[in-house]
Amino acid sequence: MWDLCQSALAMSEFRIHHDVNELLSLLHVRGGDGAEVYIDLLQKNRTPYVTTTVSAHSAKVKIVEYSKTPEDFLRKYDELKSKNVRNLDPLVYLLSKLSEDKETLQCLQQNAKERSEATGNVTSSTSTTFAIPPTSTKMSMQELEELRKKLGNVTASSNVPQSAEVTRKMLRDRHNKKNPTQPNPVFPNWVYDRPALIGDFITSATPAGGDPAVAVGTMPLPAQEQALVDDLLFVLIGVDGRDITAQPVLGRQNRSFIIDPSLDMSIKELVNRILPVASYYSTITRFTEEKSSFEYGQVNHALTAAMRTLMKEYLILVTQLEHLHRQGMLSLQKLWFYIQPTMRTMEILASIASSVDKGDCMGGSTLSLLHDRTFNYTGDSQAQELCLYLTKAASVPYFEILEKWIYRGIIKDPYSEFMVEEHELQKEKIQEDYNDKYWDQRYTIVQHRIPSFLQKMADKILSTGKYLNVVRECGRDVTCPDAKEILYTLKERAYVEQIEKSYYYASKVLLDFLMEEKELVARLRSIKHYFLMDKGDFFVHFMDLTEEELKKPVDDIVPPRLEALLELALRMSTANTDPFKDDLKIDLMPHDVITQLLRVLAIETKQEKAIINADPTEVALSGLEAFSFDYIVKWPLSLIINRKALTRYQMLFRHIFYCKHVERLLCNVWISNKTAKQYALHRAKWFAAAFALRQRMLNFVQNIQYYMMFEVMEPTWHIMENNLKSASNIDDVLCHHTSFLDNCLKDCMLTNPELLKIFSKLMSVCVMFTNCMQRFTQSMKLDREMNRLSLEHGTMEGPPTQSERTVEQEKKRLTSKFLAEHMDALQSDSCFEATISKFDSNFSTLLLDLLDKLSVYSTNDCEHSMINIIYRLDFNGFYTERLERMAIERSQKAAA
Repeated sequence: MWDLCQSALAMSEFRIHHDVNELLSLLHVRGGDGAEVYIDLLQKNRTPYVTTTVSAHSAKVKIVEYSKTPEDFLRKYDELKSKNVRNLDPLVYLLSKLSEDKETLQCLQQNAKERSEATGNVTSSTSTTFAIPPTSTKMSMQELEELRKKLGNVTASSNVPQSAEVTRKMLRDRHNKKNPTQPNPVFPNWVYDRPALIGDFITSATPAGGDPAVAVGTMPLPAQEQALVDDLLFVLIGVDGRDITAQPVLGRQNRSFIIDPSLDMSIKELVNRILPVASYYSTITRFTEEKSSFEYGQVNHALTAAMRTLMKEYLILVTQLEHLHRQGMLSLQKLWFYIQPTMRTMEILASIASSVDKGDCMGGSTLSLLHDRTFNYTGDSQAQELCLYLTKAASVPYFEILEKWIYRGIIKDPYSEFMVEEHELQKEKIQEDYNDKYWDQRYTIVQHRIPSFLQKMADKILSTGKYLNVVRECGRDVTCPDAKEILYTLKERAYVEQIEKSYYYASKVLLDFLMEEKELVARLRSIKHYFLMDKGDFFVHFMDLTEEELKKPVDDIVPPRLEALLELALRMSTANTDPFKDDLKIDLMPHDVITQLLRVLAIETKQEKAIINADPTEVALSGLEAFSFDYIVKWPLSLIINRKALTRYQMLFRHIFYCKHVERLLCNVWISNKTAKQYALHRAKWFAAAFALRQRMLNFVQNIQYYMMFEVMEPTWHIMENNLKSASNIDDVLCHHTSFLDNCLKDCMLTNPELLKIFSKLMSVCVMFTNCMQRFTQSMKLDREMNRLSLEHGTMEGPPTQSERTVEQEKKRLTSKFLAEHMDALQSDSCFEATISKFDSNFSTLLLDLLDKLSVYSTNDCEHSMINIIYRLDFNGFYTERLERMAIERSQKAAA
């Protein structure tokens, strides 16, 4: 639950929607207002909160007060804390807040009850391994004992940890799968098959002394003491004594010992004080032997090497005590005196070894544990110095990987320990796949591998290496000039400064490379010329050349012909001066722009599957509906101008291009309607309504275009250009470019499905109106031609000749045939008037609906730029009264 909430607060709007839906699904929450309410609350109430030690402790105390089983909670908390579990304190804080909210608690309890009932129903329908007597009957002691044994066996079998051999094999297989060309080196089998090499107790062997003939308790006290000193010197180096033997250990348990029960109580008490050192030695020895394998990584290997160095001093001490014992100068009290200073060191080493082992720590997680231990021992200078020594030694291989990454942009992490993980992605696909996330997913942060002392710098470390890696993949060798060795220290500022220096260098190198050498801004201007219709003369020329070709169905269009016409238009316009014009290409899309936009807007919503699984439209697309530009962008510019960005450019272009097409159709109607002037007044006046409607449509389309191009795109473009001048790194450039495209799409009404559908219907009405007017005009032309051909006429020189009559009769025949085929286009004047009235009604209704929705969005959602459309289309207050009436009706419905 905590992970879902955290990710929901950090991701984009679509990601929040997805995660909230997933959380509701996990909690089996149905009905209500849906995810939208929770998304709004998350976005409005998100506040940064840093969990401190004090807040975590107070939260823990609060949970203990509310909990019915506080001991279980504290035990589990300590267990997770010993494993160095990430986000434990924030989770505890969240739980404490939930425990205060009675409504939430009630909801969760009800949900848990329903889920347990559902689980119980499923369980009851399946067979069980052993039968449990019904609750109505009493269990006998024998049955109770039998049940306890079975449950104990099940629990014991489930708690047995994996053997070291299985763990090593699993780690080795994972590494080899990730790096098949660089398999892990493996120790020979005899290293693991010969337990005597380990240095720990061989519990399966029989003690050297066998069963003692005389019990130690029957000896005099001095003899007992000397015998126990002799045993302890063996036990302290991992060898069983005669009267002290080690117990077998299961998994990660601590070593325990059996002492001869006949031993004198005073001596036994002193022996019990010394034996924990032997237990610590056993724990450390097992840890160093296991974690020194290649499978556990370089950090653990360096840690075990440092522990072995410290253990040498311990073994030297034991050897010296053995020498004193041989000289008869070592009593049990002296042994206790000499061993006490070492006990603290051994305890700390064993504690660290147990925590690393229990938490399955590797790489960054091991360093996090060591760093936290170092800080926790503040005030205990000896313990802190010991942990500082271990942390410095263990961090050396990690910092070597870090240095290569932030100084050269290279990852050499054979054992998957570093915080940055590399994924095999092809940079060529960034130009092909809309969902390709090369920049976000080629290198990613792995949270549990981040050392806690580098947590704040993790994003900068990731970005630094990514920037250098991009330049390196372009064939340039880059190395940070301020490269210095990074060493672990309690003063974090020392290595933080080095990371920041390399970050600023990498940012500048990549930014200069893209801006100056690869001419990023010039490329973006070139895209703007074509996709945002910046070159007016080029588009007029191009549309004149391709108009007839684009009227055909998309399957009948020959792409090479369109490419040739595009080349001709480029060469014969001001676009000829663009150095990147050859990268512009033709693209015929499988969907019209409205369908494409609705598919994008439906991502991660309920409508997504319906749209994806829907059958393609049966209506064949025309070239105009499928037409779009495409642009060739090469690496590394494809990081900025990727397929997702190009798709957004295409959607903007297709939207404006279709508006231009509708505008041309309406202008053609204006030209063809000049024919009406040749008719009598009583017929021409019926065309007045059609002329007025055409002018309203033309005014609508032209004002929409003007708004999009001069009130949205141009100002937003200039803002982006100014922001790019002040950008300090490539992520800023990506952010400004994405923000530019998002703002353009939003302000052009392309991200709102409701507005988009209304606008689409308006454009369809305009297109159908132009088609209708063209048919009427064509019918009038044919009618006039028929009348002209039906007249018998001569010339000034006399009556027509026989050849002229033959030609005239042939024209009549062909015209009659054409008229017969198009008779359905010839309609009565009354029918024509009704058709125009219907077009007018539909257009007015849709336009009013659009203006009303724009008014709502501009006020309620603070989309202030959209209100400019209302000012342009309702410049003389023609729609004001009706809009006000619709607003009153809407408020009345809301009140009801």
